[in-house]
Amino acid sequence: MIKKDLIINLSNKTGFSNSFSNKLINDFFSSVVNIIKTNKCIIKNIGTFKLINKKERLGRNPKTKEEFTISKRKTVSFIASEKIIDFLNTDK
Repeated sequence: MIKKDLIINLSNKTGFSNSFSNKLINDFFSSVVNIIKTNKCIIKNIGTFKLINKKERLGRNPKTKEEFTISKRKTVSFIASEKIIDFLNTDK
């Protein structure tokens, strides 16, 4: 699923126009990203987004065995809530 699919789905379910649905989706994700930058973002009954700082480390190309340095970087971790996990594991 891509963002365009989310916009179309929201528009169909709510009756909002595609442009308004696009604005809602963009505003939601920009808010989540801004919250993640400062702290972890917990969305009740959905899950938790958390910023992880990874250290610089040594990497290796498996084909050529050439070593190189992987720079330090930030990544986002998502942990699904128990409700989402239970919903996915039910046979419906």
